[in-house]
Amino acid sequence: MTILDTVNKLKSGEITSRSLVESLKATFEADKKSELPLNAFLEIFEDATAKAEACDKEIAEAKAKGSLDKLFEEKPLLGVPFASKDNINVRGQKITCGSKILEGYVAPYNATVINRLEKAGAIPLGRCNQDEFAMGSSTEYSSYGPTRNPANRQYVSGGSSGGSAAAVASNQAVFGIGTETGGSVRLPASYCGIYGLKPTYGVLSRWGVVAYGSSLDQVGILGHTPRDIALPLYAMAGEDFYDDTSADLPCKEDLKNLKAYTDFSSLKIAVPKQFAETKGLDEDVAKVFEETKQWFISKGAKIEIVDLPILDASIASYYVIALSEAASNLSRFDGIRYGNRIDSGKGYDELYVETRSNGFGPEVKRRIIIGNYVLSEQFSGSTYKKGMSVRARIQKEVAKLYESYDLILCPTCPTAAFKLGQKVDNPLEMYLSDLYTVFVNLSRCTSISVPAGKNRDGMPVGIQFAGPMFSEAKILSIAQAWEDEKGNN
Repeated sequence: MTILDTVNKLKSGEITSRSLVESLKATFEADKKSELPLNAFLEIFEDATAKAEACDKEIAEAKAKGSLDKLFEEKPLLGVPFASKDNINVRGQKITCGSKILEGYVAPYNATVINRLEKAGAIPLGRCNQDEFAMGSSTEYSSYGPTRNPANRQYVSGGSSGGSAAAVASNQAVFGIGTETGGSVRLPASYCGIYGLKPTYGVLSRWGVVAYGSSLDQVGILGHTPRDIALPLYAMAGEDFYDDTSADLPCKEDLKNLKAYTDFSSLKIAVPKQFAETKGLDEDVAKVFEETKQWFISKGAKIEIVDLPILDASIASYYVIALSEAASNLSRFDGIRYGNRIDSGKGYDELYVETRSNGFGPEVKRRIIIGNYVLSEQFSGSTYKKGMSVRARIQKEVAKLYESYDLILCPTCPTAAFKLGQKVDNPLEMYLSDLYTVFVNLSRCTSISVPAGKNRDGMPVGIQFAGPMFSEAKILSIAQAWEDEKGNN
């Protein structure tokens, strides 16, 4: 069910929040026993049922007083369970970031996004699997095993927010939240055939979210429809005292009752030449992309090929910045302050080395080593500074492009989902999964991946609608027009 379906059934009494949570729990337990478990959730929170019962009590009391509509005006997500990625703090619950190094660690406080969703009445249902410390594009780099794709369990779900995406796509949660540094919400959304939004940098607070690359990290939202993304965004968006990079979202009220876009005749769309002519673009994805362009043209929109050479540097710039920041951020996991500790009694240096050597997986180690190499004395930080300089130019040139165009249209990923194990030992090929997504993170803009078709193997294909900073309401309304026309096809 969509959020709107769920809320209407809760209002009418057709279902209760408790029955919904219990049903989702039963689905999770049954899936765990299946031959190929999805492994979307790592656990369902024990207090989810109690929170659902509290929501049902509020609804019953408001119904008796005749103030039900007023209650849902104040709490638009009342009684709606959602999935949360394993790197977002939920007070009193385990948070491991998919890593052995944090086994058993319990979150001492709520992330701001969790606080705001709970204030809107939503219920944290459970924590979802992810690539370890959000480093990956397939959710195969988790110490708890891979998450499978609901469309075909022999395939990956995408990453790093693959657990949240798979939970939503398999109807184990009404909506989900994840994080992305270079495409980790949009990529699994594309692979699993749902909608995934990367908001403008700062629109959703990062307070209480475990850091990977701080200048790039962003909480994102996964849902069955754009409206399923708009309402949680409405609840979570805005400046936060605890996050100096946070920002208010203009036109926020438009998200509460999202309308489908109608003014296509005035819409100008740019398709970067650098993406349109990519040699690695799968022919099935290219076909879906062409069909998407033709849909916009049929609605009266104008599409033009534009040349943006700086995009060729986006992958290199992204990995220099992200891995440098990751090496710095992950230095705090030392066996002293958080999680597991392996102490042989030989001293601090040995404790530090043994804890990290045993706690981190191979992909995290690879990225820490590369990041430390980039930041090493022989480079004096010049490589990181160069990466940031290229990033500033990307941001400037993308912003300039948006002065003449409303949208950038491109595939979400060069391919549809691939089979489990196919790329896990080929990091370079895995990194290229982010080819079309990282420019959005580098430019701090917003983008949504929409389910646009399938390849010859029946696997979902996503296409991106990317817009300028703070244009969430507009791109979501355009996506809603797509959903209204294409959603049932």
